[in-house]
This record gives sequence, structure tokens and C-alpha cells, in this order.
Amino acid sequence: MKSIEEVFEAFKGKTVLVVGDVVVDYYLRGNVSKISKEAPVPVLTLEKRERRLGGAANVAMNIRALGATPILCSVVGDDPDGEAFEQLLEYEKMPNKGIIRSQNRVTTTKLRITSGLQHLIRVDNEDVHPLVDLDQKSLLHHIKNLLDECDLVIFEDYDKGTINPKVIKETIKLANEKNIPIAVDPKRRNFTKYQGVSIFKVNIADLKDGLDIEFDALEEKELSDAASKLKASVNADNYLITLSKNGIFYDSGKESGKLKSHPRQIVEVLGAGDTVISIAGLCLTLGLPIEFIAELANIGGGMVCEMAGVVPIDKEMLFKEAKENPILGKYL
Repeated sequence: MKSIEEVFEAFKGKTVLVVGDVVVDYYLRGNVSKISKEAPVPVLTLEKRERRLGGAANVAMNIRALGATPILCSVVGDDPDGEAFEQLLEYEKMPNKGIIRSQNRVTTTKLRITSGLQHLIRVDNEDVHPLVDLDQKSLLHHIKNLLDECDLVIFEDYDKGTINPKVIKETIKLANEKNIPIAVDPKRRNFTKYQGVSIFKVNIADLKDGLDIEFDALEEKELSDAASKLKASVNADNYLITLSKNGIFYDSGKESGKLKSHPRQIVEVLGAGDTVISIAGLCLTLGLPIEFIAELANIGGGMVCEMAGVVPIDKEMLFKEAKENPILGKYL
């Protein structure tokens, strides 16, 4: 790759299989002007209703926003919210060939009620038990059939039950046989099950939870020790640890480092991890250096925090900022 333009152009030729827990995000937005007489709670005057694709589906939205082609592989309920999910896929012109409708589950939903930029409450409806055998077999069947179309697999794990050790092991085996790289965004339940992947990306909170450790990410020695514990627990080619407002840590075995975050007007931090794993995964398919991968993902993750709700990256904004970035410029 000789330029940022070539990198972004190359994204267009990639197809990504996104395996994980999908969500329908509902939003009720309005303003609070009084307290209820019935109970000491705010009364929201409703101004806007929204529904969006969330969870692993937001990763797919990011992949598409970057110019590549996503294929979602997941299990939703055979219920009205499952129907809503497929309607959103159709509206976004994304394929549903990897989606299984199951009578054994409910579709995961998150309802956020906000006044301006203030969150008042979030209501979750979910079923987090592991897949029944029939649904697991169907999911693995879809993964096996879809892999030949793909240049990358992303596991987006929200601990909602779609992903389990067998799904992980079988998918990694199949992908490795086809030399397809794998990027992972894990949660606690399956944290150490992702062995032999290409990129293991985790945020500070999930790293502490996944390994049952405590450390101060601002202390270089403590961060380095935590990274060493991660490498001892999970075998991966590359590691990314997102540090919230403090940037990102990367380690490829051959090189490691910490990159600072960029100044932002933070609105919400929803969905930043989805953007990071999407950018990192696509860069991986192009054989780009780990510092480049980390910095472009670092820029994108911060950028979406300037927007309200769970939203994918704006490709043009990312491109504009990437062109001026001195770290990326070192490699192109």
C-alpha cells in the first residue's frame, strides 16, 4: 500500500463474516420538563422514536460503512423483534442468509430512553442461555457454507449465548484451513476460548473482567504486566487493548507500544469497540503493520464517540483525519 487512498479503496474488495450476538436498539428521545405526580420520576415528552441494528450487527454496519461487504451470522428469536431485526437488515440492504430465526430464543433488545443527551433508563430484553443443539448445528452449518465467500471472520461476543466454545473452536478450525484471518472482540464467558486467532482486541474493563485482575492502565508497568498475562492466557498473533480516553495499546510479539487518544468532544461511548474491531480487522486483511492498524482503529473509535447513540463510522471523516496523521504517514 502506497497511500491512504489505496488502503480505503482496498477495503471495497473485502467480504467479512461477522459471527456474534445481534441486538435491536430502540430509542425513545424527548425532553423532561416536570416530575410525575404519581411517583417521584421524570415525565418524558416523547419527540422521536428510533430503531437501529446493534451488537454484532453494528460491526456489520461499520464494515459496510468502510466500503466492504458484511455477512452477519447469528441467531435471533422467532418473535416480533426478530422480524424487526430482519426488516432493518432489508432496509440497510444487508443479506440475511446467515441469520437463523429460532423458537428457542428471544431476540435481544435494548431500549434507551433519553432526554437530550441524558440517559434516563435502559431496558434490556434478552435470553443469554447457550444455543440449543439444533440452533448450534444450524449456526455452524451457515458458517461453514459462508466462509468460502469471506476474507475475514470477526467474532463479536456480547455474552448473550450465540457464541460458545464449540462454535469458536469449529469456526477457528475451518477458517485456519482456508487461511482466513480471525479478529475477536470478547467478553468474560468465552474470554480464553479464542486460541490461535489473528487479532484479539479487548477494552480495559473486559480485560480486567476476563482475567479477574485489577491494574492501573495509566501505570506503564501495570499495563505491561496485564498484557503479559493476557498473552499467557490467549494465544493470538496480535493484541489490541483499548484504553478509553487514554488511547490504545498494541502488541504483535515483535513490537508493542501505546498510542495516545485524539482530542474529542465526547457525546457517548456507545459502539466504539465495534468500530475499532471493524477497522482493525479490515486492515489485517491488507497485511498492514500493527502500529498502523492500532492508530487507524484508535482514530475511528474516538470519532464515533462524538455521535449520539450506536452509529457506524463516517468513512469520509475517517479518511480525512487519517490523511493528516503522522503515524499512519510513516508507513505510506
